[in-house]
Amino acid sequence: MEITIIHGQGHKGSTYHITTMVKERLADSDTKVHEYYMPKDTPDFCVGCYQCFQKGEEYCPQADKVQKIVESMLCSEIIVIDSPTYCLEMTGQLKALFDHLGYMWLSHRPRKEMFSKIGIAISTTAGVGANKVMKSISKQMFWWGVPKIYQIHFKVNAARWEDVSEDIKKKLNRKTEELSHNVKNKIGKSKPNIKTKFLFHIMRRMQQSNTWNITDRDYWQKNNWLEKTRPWR
Repeated sequence: MEITIIHGQGHKGSTYHITTMVKERLADSDTKVHEYYMPKDTPDFCVGCYQCFQKGEEYCPQADKVQKIVESMLCSEIIVIDSPTYCLEMTGQLKALFDHLGYMWLSHRPRKEMFSKIGIAISTTAGVGANKVMKSISKQMFWWGVPKIYQIHFKVNAARWEDVSEDIKKKLNRKTEELSHNVKNKIGKSKPNIKTKFLFHIMRRMQQSNTWNITDRDYWQKNNWLEKTRPWR
């Protein structure tokens, strides 16, 4: 099994430690873990050149960093993405990565590999906003076609992991244990729900009449998605 973990921050605070709890419960000695830290491993800000949409993702000025992360996700059964809450939002460096992956959305060129993955979205806060950040991360993965996304958000009442109370840490241990158990039971069984299938159908109809982006239309045609083939089994 392979797992890709994307940390929306470079420091090892509360969010990092919760993600580590999940990783330790999911990974065994045979698991290959691809781990990325923002901003060290993130691409620079998207410049809005539209090259990924109009010509192909390989034409992105930041393609070297972007595609390294994408390839890790494509070969992983589980994708874990975390972010602490900064001013009620995800970190800017994580959003910069997501901005580079719009070409993978259902409305453009989703990768068929994503339709069998399991996603995990994690966020913490000292005060408020973690739920919003967690949902925002989940939304990105949903639009990639990831069919099953688990979520953890937690108010830790502390700016540093060292200051988080033992009572809260015990609750986090129980929560990560429960989530990891559910994830393990879902590996290899994750399939798109009716919402994803409905959106795929809408996008398929759109691509059938697509004259504004031939790169997208050719991609759907190449995968035979404009006919009866679907990216899930």
